[in-house]
Amino acid sequence: MSKATDVRTPALMFQGTGSDVGKSLLVAGLCRAYANRGMAVRPFKPQNMSNNAAVTSDGGEIGRAQALQALAARQPLTVHMNPVLLKPQSDIGAQVVVQGRVAGNAKARDYYQMKPKLLKDVLESFDINGDGADLVLVEGAGSPAEVNLRDADIANMGFAEAANIPVILVGDIDRGGVIAQIVGTYTVISDADRKHLAGFVINKFRGDASLFDDGMKIITEKTGLKSFGLVPYFADARALPKEDAMALDKREIDGDKKDIVIAVPRLPRISNFDDLDPLAAEPDVRVDIIEMGDALPGDADVVLLAGSKATLGDLKALRDAGWDTDIAAHHRRGGLVVGLCGGYQILGRTLADPDGIEGAPETLEGLGLLDVETVIGGDKSLVEVTGKEMLTGADVRGYEMHMGRTTGPDTARPWLTLEGGRTDGAVSKDGRVMAGYLHGIFAADGFRHAFLNRLRDGRASEIDYAGRVDAALDGLAAHLEKHMDLDGLLALAR
Repeated sequence: MSKATDVRTPALMFQGTGSDVGKSLLVAGLCRAYANRGMAVRPFKPQNMSNNAAVTSDGGEIGRAQALQALAARQPLTVHMNPVLLKPQSDIGAQVVVQGRVAGNAKARDYYQMKPKLLKDVLESFDINGDGADLVLVEGAGSPAEVNLRDADIANMGFAEAANIPVILVGDIDRGGVIAQIVGTYTVISDADRKHLAGFVINKFRGDASLFDDGMKIITEKTGLKSFGLVPYFADARALPKEDAMALDKREIDGDKKDIVIAVPRLPRISNFDDLDPLAAEPDVRVDIIEMGDALPGDADVVLLAGSKATLGDLKALRDAGWDTDIAAHHRRGGLVVGLCGGYQILGRTLADPDGIEGAPETLEGLGLLDVETVIGGDKSLVEVTGKEMLTGADVRGYEMHMGRTTGPDTARPWLTLEGGRTDGAVSKDGRVMAGYLHGIFAADGFRHAFLNRLRDGRASEIDYAGRVDAALDGLAAHLEKHMDLDGLLALAR
């Protein structure tokens, strides 16, 4: 039995009435708020499902949301902040990452049977993560109202019961029916699980808060739960990295005319799309996410192929959408083509999966814009790196997260030189196709500015992207200090 049942470190769990109610941002904001009070705070999420991941200082991977929360808490990333990460590869299956390392692939039904065995790993990570901390803030997944999944649960009430920690329920008033969200969740869960509920928070409120006074009273009357805050919508959250592809569904379309247009085909298993955030933060750049069935815009300056969790499947989808023709035409017109990780692999001559890592063993013809070929296999590369771009000498930093080896003549013209004398990526002979494995590359301000200045001379904007994110976290922390009972939450955790 894990020592987590004793809860030596004060801890508090935030569970949602559904997905995308704002749990991740609330935990990030609270991490920064308590860190600003001088506390050692650690985020924790027992189980996450996302193709947006980050490399940790101990050589593994965790969900991007926990990386943001760790940044907010000013703590180094560790695999124990998110011990189980599911990375969807199909509609019914996912890669299973346990304590930072790939444990295999599983269909949904198989994973359901695996979960009870994974609880031991989750509790072990909870103990390790909490060691030396003043406070651990835990984020649930989905909703405890999914009572049909309760028996094998390790993400919500199953974890709260095993770790013996109090739970705050988070509802999203922006989507409507928040009274039913909170009261309904309270009603459908079991009596035993209900005992872990200690209060609720209403998130994303717009307008005059006094108009919902009666609503707060009704929730308390029907559940007996204490309110820990009515949190107004925080507009500056748009400056923070998003966790998963649901954010792409809600991405605001920027209709303003911009000097630079970057078109990104939204492939079915797009991953690590937070690579795009620093570009979208630039005031003269429009990042267009192109949906399946829509043609790539003819006025794009750049077509950027982002990462992929199922590269061969996404290559097939790209062809089915006719985007291979659009990309070839864009290149003929003199446009720039950039590939990151899976996008790099797609741009080559061939892409092979001889061991069937992504599905049935097969070899596909790539787009052929780079004279390289990729074979998927071997150990997964998970490493943080620094280096320089070959063309401009601009500093870059980021992380590698891929399986496979890419070779061929165009790698003799690498895109980047990395620490230790390594090189990364390839550039075409005409210089208009460049790609590599480094995620996070556009977060390096000097490189991003040089890249964009190459497209439009005389650009004046030089956004400090990391500073922008940090300022947003401080703003979110101040917002929560004002609208939530942080002292009450801390007392509850203790």
